[in-house]
Amino acid sequence: MLLGIIAGLTTCALWGLTFVAPRAVAPFTPWDLTIARYCIFGSACLLLMADRRFRPTGIAPSRLLTGLLLGGAGYVGYFVSAAFAVQLSGAAVPPVIAGTMPIFLAIIANFRDRSARWRSLTVPLCLIACGVAMVNVAAISAADVANMGSALLGIVASLAALAIWIAYGLANAAVMRSADPPDGLQWTGVQGIGAAIGSLLLLPLASFEPADAASTYRFVAWALVMGLAGSWFATWCWVVASRRLPLALSAQLIVAETVFGLAYGFAFEGRLPHPAEAIGAILRVCGASSAIAAFSRNRPMAMAT
Repeated sequence: MLLGIIAGLTTCALWGLTFVAPRAVAPFTPWDLTIARYCIFGSACLLLMADRRFRPTGIAPSRLLTGLLLGGAGYVGYFVSAAFAVQLSGAAVPPVIAGTMPIFLAIIANFRDRSARWRSLTVPLCLIACGVAMVNVAAISAADVANMGSALLGIVASLAALAIWIAYGLANAAVMRSADPPDGLQWTGVQGIGAAIGSLLLLPLASFEPADAASTYRFVAWALVMGLAGSWFATWCWVVASRRLPLALSAQLIVAETVFGLAYGFAFEGRLPHPAEAIGAILRVCGASSAIAAFSRNRPMAMAT
């Protein structure tokens, strides 16, 4: 179980870069970064398949299709939604909204498994709701009238990213916790190819306008980091976590992604969080921690064999 937790936290640290990368590559657009990132991800997977250990042999066609869809719709859809959320509403709102995902997955797991009393989840859910509301109200209040619509659109984009990630987490966990899960490296490769295919559909929206040398080098560096570390390595780590940890536990680890995302975002902006942002984030962490405690009291976390 310890290896699964380490793998999950490593994934969160790398996925948290999603909340700052779109702004770091300006004047290149989120579309440009999405295409470059996932083409690098898919290319790396194809190159690795020159070694038969990385080839998805023996995986049923229906499962291969699931992997391709997870990579295409899940990764590309989530990244585009999160990227535009950051562009529209800044560093604080998207990570905190995405931080509600562990609670939603906890609710879904509890519907399925009845592993915790609903009464014990009331406090965590209220803390999360208060934290999200506080940060969003603060962000909208800080915006001038001209930017009010942008902040609201950013919240909508954040909610879309949240929904996509919940669907991805449930589907991926179902595959990896099945009776005959695929090899982790092979499953990562299938998702990488799916992500590359999905990103190519965005080519009509790309600009890749010529920029100065420094901006171009920065874009290439971020694309490589996001493609190789933030996609391939992070996906493999999450596959390991999904196999070794119960869904209720691996879902709670995602709170670390939003914590990393907030830290990266504020570091990029060169500022400390405002009081409302800090309090909202603390409430969110407290809510997620309370949810973990509720599930721990009611359902022992069994280590995967």
